[in-house]
Amino acid sequence: MKKKIYSKFNKNKIALLPIVEFPGEIVVVDKAEDTADAVADLLKSDILGIDTETRPIFKKGTSHKVALLQVSNHTKCYLFRLNLTDITDAIKKLLENTRIPMVGLSLHDDILALHRRADFVPGRFFELQNIVGDIGIEDLSLQKVYANLFGLKISKRQRLSNWEAATLTDKQQIYAATDAWTCINIFEEVCRLKVSQDYELIKVPDPKLQAAPTEQTTADKVDTEELKADDATVEKSAGPTEVNSPNEAKA
Repeated sequence: MKKKIYSKFNKNKIALLPIVEFPGEIVVVDKAEDTADAVADLLKSDILGIDTETRPIFKKGTSHKVALLQVSNHTKCYLFRLNLTDITDAIKKLLENTRIPMVGLSLHDDILALHRRADFVPGRFFELQNIVGDIGIEDLSLQKVYANLFGLKISKRQRLSNWEAATLTDKQQIYAATDAWTCINIFEEVCRLKVSQDYELIKVPDPKLQAAPTEQTTADKVDTEELKADDATVEKSAGPTEVNSPNEAKA
């Protein structure tokens, strides 16, 4: 039986799904001198999932630099506390890696945030938002895409927690590791389905187009809800798959 996937996943169904959590080892790196060994271990992997976290802003006019870089393979996730280590030469080497694919969602925003800490030439990054469309998925948020492909919910409860706290809680660590690790799962599943064609795409009509086919609901209108990554930040539109700079993608 072919896997059923939807062009747009009903967000109301996500709350009913079982929660997925990273099942592997989580290593917190909070000293600059420990980053080299962590990066050396990660560079032995065949694929990496990547994400970042920044302390949320609750007061107008304030800003924070990216506080956490989480990088995972299939079994282990390293949490680099950049507010304590900054971007060391070892971390820069990881970000500039051109051999191992590094997959993530809304990488444009992540790379821009990382560039505010240090200059580097982005390596072999792959943007999931550009890949899921190859099998007909129109959603752009990690939570919706994962629910669509795997029938599991990525909890977002820790998203607005303090990522510059003296110590990250277990829940924060699991949240951060899960976001990075699930990117690998999505990438590999989409690649598998593209090759096997073992899926049935169910096209979900746009409710706005159905309700009122007026100028306000033409295809040229941008659905701002669907352009929010993890319901937090506005995502960039789809483009070429492999990203090589914060402002443009490499074909």
